[in-house]
Amino acid sequence: MSWSRIRGQDAARSTFAAAFAANRFGQAYLLAGPEGVGKRLFARELAKALLCEKPPAPLTACDKCPGCAQADAESHPDLLVARKPDDKLEMPIDEMREFCARLARKPVRGARKVGIVEDADDFNASSANVFLKTLEEPPPGAVLLLIATDAERQLPTILSRCQVVRFAALSDEDVAAILEANGVADAAQRARLAQLAGGSAGRALALDDDSIWDVRKKLVEGLTGPRVSFQQLAELWAKFHEDAGKESAAQRARAALVLKFLIEAVQQALKLSLGATVTGLDAGEEARLRAFAHRVGTDGLMALLDKCVEADAHVERRVQLILVVEAVVEQFWRHAER
Repeated sequence: MSWSRIRGQDAARSTFAAAFAANRFGQAYLLAGPEGVGKRLFARELAKALLCEKPPAPLTACDKCPGCAQADAESHPDLLVARKPDDKLEMPIDEMREFCARLARKPVRGARKVGIVEDADDFNASSANVFLKTLEEPPPGAVLLLIATDAERQLPTILSRCQVVRFAALSDEDVAAILEANGVADAAQRARLAQLAGGSAGRALALDDDSIWDVRKKLVEGLTGPRVSFQQLAELWAKFHEDAGKESAAQRARAALVLKFLIEAVQQALKLSLGATVTGLDAGEEARLRAFAHRVGTDGLMALLDKCVEADAHVERRVQLILVVEAVVEQFWRHAER
């Protein structure tokens, strides 16, 4: 892996490169930005560059030495990673105690240890307090990299002790290039996925799944049709995010995908109602959305958009997903019953 595989985050790389060149590299950084834009990949590459035994250039990994190989395999004794278990909603205190205890030991292979906290959004009061002791006085030679979606969601005590490095949403071109590198061969499919992904390569890759598009078709057609089956569609949506597994982040990612599909459909209906041209629709989809727009009206479409955007915020805030699903489906059902 090399820096060339990390797309769209040149500003973040320049921040670290400048600090390293000026001998002002910090001990704690918060990497903050949307999901799926490369923060974890960036943290791994940065850790590897710091632990490389034969760097060809400042803050650059050679990708050949034993240190680089071990960092890639996550077996380097001086690279520690803390992540929330799949079956937990928050970072367990025991996980953080072990991480901090290992970080406190002297480096094995060189002068540095690198600790990555992959789920900084998921601290609870107990695990945050344990970590704060290490963050206040990091061991000599230690570098801490915290990964989060939003700096404002962090506890003030943690945020005040970190340098914040912002990560931006990716351009459609960067997302399409990442899709191509991951085997999505069809250019039209890449463009479609990139458009829907909202600057997240992770979301775009998740969308490259026939089962997702099958669920999208059933849900969008069902919710924009003249008769909305409340129970059937709510169960279909709920099953879709439950099929992602027990890990809450994966379930919420799927719930957010459905909301993006619905927002796109309502926006298309609104454009059609205003006489605008909407590309990418076949004749059947266009006719269905025109009928939906006529039936619901402009005010109704705006209300549905507001409900979907509100639901998306609830997903981010970790409101119980079934409540989010039922609220959105009920709103479509009420407009269909008018």
